[in-house]
Amino acid sequence: MVLGKGTWLIVGAMIVAWMALSGPSAPSGALDAGSLPPEPVQDVVPNRVMTWNLCNPCETGNDDRAAEIARFAPQVVGVQEACVGDVEKIRDYLENLHGLVYHVEYGAVLKSWGRCGGAPWNPGGYGEAILSVAPMSDVVTEEYPDGGSEDRGYMAVTTTVAGRPVRVFNTHLAERRQEPVRAEQAGVLAKEIARHERTIVIGDFNAVPDAYELTPLWKLATDADPECRPGGDGSCEPTTDWQSKFDYVFLRGYAPVRHRVDPNPVSDHHVLYADVNPA
Repeated sequence: MVLGKGTWLIVGAMIVAWMALSGPSAPSGALDAGSLPPEPVQDVVPNRVMTWNLCNPCETGNDDRAAEIARFAPQVVGVQEACVGDVEKIRDYLENLHGLVYHVEYGAVLKSWGRCGGAPWNPGGYGEAILSVAPMSDVVTEEYPDGGSEDRGYMAVTTTVAGRPVRVFNTHLAERRQEPVRAEQAGVLAKEIARHERTIVIGDFNAVPDAYELTPLWKLATDADPECRPGGDGSCEPTTDWQSKFDYVFLRGYAPVRHRVDPNPVSDHHVLYADVNPA
C-alpha cells in the first residue's frame, strides 16, 4: 500500500507526540554520553590514619591522587607538599567520585606561584593539609624559625580517633643534607607534642630512624611500624622511591594494630597508613 504525502505527515506527527509523552528511553538519571559513572559510595576505615607526600612539582592529576587515597579510605589523612587548590580538588573528587566526605584544614606556610599557580599578586598556599571524617578544632599552623632551603612548618588539629579526642600533628622537615636544621625543627615539634598525653604525629621527616635529629621524637612516641626504631635491625620498610624510610606515623597514647606501606605511580613517596587503637 502506498501512502500519500499527507498521510506520512500525520504518521510522523503521531510518532513525535508519542515520544514526547513517553519520555526518553534511557533510565532516569542516566549520564550523558562519554561521562564516567561514579564509583559506588564507600565507607572510611575507622581508626585508620594515613600520611602521604603528594610530590610537588610532579606530573600528577588530582583525580589520581584522590583515587590513591580512596583505595585505603583512611579516617584521617595528612598530606605534605600540598597546594591549597590541589587539596580542594582532591577533596571534591573524594566526595563526588568515591563517596568519601572529609573535613579539611590547611597548614600552608609558603606562597608559591611556581608550585601552586594563582594570580601573580596572590599565589597559592603551599605546605600541609589534614583531611578528617570527624570535625577538627583548635587549628594551629606554625612556621619553623629556620626552614632550611625552603619555608617549612607544622600544623596541628584536635579531632577524634578510636573514640578518643587526639591532637594530630602534620609536618614536613627540611630537605636532605640539612641535618642541623631538621634537629632544630624536631626540637620545636617535640615541645608541642609533649604538651599532650595523646597525639598522632604524621609527616615527611626527611630522615631515617637512626638519624640523630629524630631523637626528641623517639623519646615521646613510637612509630606505627614496630620494626622501625633507632638501633633496629633495619627491616622497616622504605617509604620512598630511593629506598629510604622518611615517612612516619608516630603514636603517643595509641597502639598500632596493623600498618601498610604502598608504593604507587602517583608520587615518589609511598602511602603509609596505620590502623590504631587506644593504648
